[in-house]
Amino acid sequence: MMAQVRLIGLDWGTSSLRAYLYDADGKVVASRQQAWGIRQLPEGGFAAALRAITADWPACVAVAAGMVGSRQGWHEVPYVALPADVASIAQGMLRVEDCASHELWIAPGLQRRQPADVMRGEETQIIGALAPQSLHQPNRRFVLPGTHSKWATVVNGRINAFDTVMTGEMYALLIRHSILGAGLPAESTPSSFVQEAFVRGLLAARDSGGEGIFSRLFSIRALMLAGELLPAHVPDFLSGLLIGEEFRIARLRDDGDFSPLCLIGEASLCQRYALAAQHFHYALPAVIDDAAAQGLWQLACAAGLLVKAQLHSYSGVTA
Repeated sequence: MMAQVRLIGLDWGTSSLRAYLYDADGKVVASRQQAWGIRQLPEGGFAAALRAITADWPACVAVAAGMVGSRQGWHEVPYVALPADVASIAQGMLRVEDCASHELWIAPGLQRRQPADVMRGEETQIIGALAPQSLHQPNRRFVLPGTHSKWATVVNGRINAFDTVMTGEMYALLIRHSILGAGLPAESTPSSFVQEAFVRGLLAARDSGGEGIFSRLFSIRALMLAGELLPAHVPDFLSGLLIGEEFRIARLRDDGDFSPLCLIGEASLCQRYALAAQHFHYALPAVIDDAAAQGLWQLACAAGLLVKAQLHSYSGVTA
């Protein structure tokens, strides 16, 4: 099937590279993914990865977001300060002059001054999530679960604030390198999710009050030794405890605001956060998957790149 295409979008993070090919109206007509994050590139580096993943695509203008714009990436792009919207983020995009195969632009991340915080890539996901609903709900709160979870507040289409919580990284460290992971069975898979253990962890965090979870972490070991927590249930209990701490802190900041959250991310992880939201009395959150693709298109539009972008014919496999 022949399509007229105009843009390539690249969601380029630490562990993976996702590429999208868009038609003239912003519809993704083809997409690909490789494990070519900035830490594990193929021979030839960034340029070779871009050429390979777009090998049979037309040489459209390309827009990238994520860690590819970090100090360890292809080209460091300075952060944009808060508050920020799609226009100010697009204005901060830089062209990669040493990219011979494409006209490539990389988006900046965002920086919060007090308290100090940064993000790269999540801002593009938020922009993508806002695009279809910006006229209907001007004030939104977004949660992006992951190794470093982000909680962001959007007011009238502008990202006003965000916080990073190292939940995923803390989980990995504790389960692999602390006494809490000693004697556990082989690492669990998403299909082995034990909801009962996860909810026990959530409730332990919720009920920790002013103490927080640091006074509750070792209780996982004590419960297991007492036979009150199965070793196979420890990972999900710990996951619930850590995610529950995110929500406990959020509740302290909310000051009685029970408006719904919007989750952006991988389905199985968002499932855990949706369950946590219910136990902390939030309305059932909306879940948005793959918002980065829409965000990359919105950035290209705001930067004016599509005004001059040439249309190309594409007859390959479409999405």
